[in-house]
Order: sequence, then C-alpha cells, then structure tokens
Amino acid sequence: MDKAKAVFCWSGGKDSSYCLHRVLKEQVFEVKCLLTTVNDEFKRISMHGVREELLDIQAEAIGIPLLKVRVKEGTNEEYEEQMETAFLKAKSEGIDNVIFGDIFLEDLRVYRERNLAKVGMKGIFPLWKMDTTTLLNDFISRQFKTVICCTNDGYLGEEWAGREIDKSFIEQLPVGVDPCGENGEFHTFVHDAPVFSRPIDVRMGEVVERDGFVFADVIPE
Repeated sequence: MDKAKAVFCWSGGKDSSYCLHRVLKEQVFEVKCLLTTVNDEFKRISMHGVREELLDIQAEAIGIPLLKVRVKEGTNEEYEEQMETAFLKAKSEGIDNVIFGDIFLEDLRVYRERNLAKVGMKGIFPLWKMDTTTLLNDFISRQFKTVICCTNDGYLGEEWAGREIDKSFIEQLPVGVDPCGENGEFHTFVHDAPVFSRPIDVRMGEVVERDGFVFADVIPE
C-alpha cells in the first residue's frame, strides 16, 4: 500500500530531527519535503537564528528536498500568508499531511490545525505528549549531537548559549526549565543525527543578546 504523503516542518533543532528519525523508521508517511521558515533579511532560520547555509547543509545530509518559506516583516499575518501559499502548493501535488515535532503546547497545536484546516490539510504530531526527559535521554542515547543556538534569558543565561546537549545538561538544568525547551526556553541546532548521511562540522562564533534572547552564532567549518 502506498504511504501517505507529507510535508515535514523542519526547524533544524533536536525535536525536529528526533521526530523525523521516528517518522522515517515507522514508514507510515512518505516525507516529500522539509519546510523551514527563513528570515529573508538576515538569511537565518526564524526564531533559532541559525545561518541559512547550515540549513542547506542539513537538508543535503538528510537527502530530502527543502522548501523555504521566506518572511521579511516577521508579523503573524505575513507568516500565515506565506505558509498558506506553501501548503496550497503541497496540496496541489497530492500532499495532505503536515508533520510537526511539537510535544505538549495545546494552544500551538490548535493554531496549527486551524490554519491547516483552511487549506484542507491535516496536522500530524508524532511526539505528542511524550515525556520530555525520556525523549531527551533517548535523543542522547541514539547519538544525536546538538548545540544550543538560542536561549530565552528569562530562563537560561549567556553561559548556556553554544553548549552541547548531553547528560550533564539535563542534570544541571534549572528548576522549571523543560528538558526539551518546549516552553521556548531554548532552541538548538543539530549537527549530527541518525538521519544524516554525514556529520556537520561546526564551531561556535559570537554570542549576542537581543530583545531578551541570547544567540550563539553557529558557524560551518
């Protein structure tokens, strides 16, 4: 029987990579493309602040076509318009499903499903309600490699930016910070994963603070 076709919403971070690994192993969906929102002014992944060049390298290592949704103004209206255009294009190609790596934010899931309903598509959430400590421990044990590229300084200070996620990271997290950063405490960039054909060599560049967030510039070697 043919697999159901899907778009995979790819952020470049740990939840996306773990979710994609799971989806590809389960073989229920055929992932036709990765979809990522890119800030067209700064040429970086929206929210995460990761260079577009590194996004391209990830997609090449995964071997799945990459569709970029470009935003300039950064408003919700612009984002929704651009996403709707991308989803309608996918829909016209016989794709009915959109896969997300969200874990437990109910309002975000409702928002995504409402927008998808406008174009007659369905949201798929393979990690939904997973325990985030269990998820992150499994992530580490499966040899995923990731660094923190952005923190919300209301939760984690500058010293966390650029840090590799490992067992000690979990042990040292402050009380109230979700192990997967599901509440927006931090974002990550994955530089090696079972879904990659090869690791991505990176180094950490400048750390800057902007609008309540701390960004560590991940630089390709």
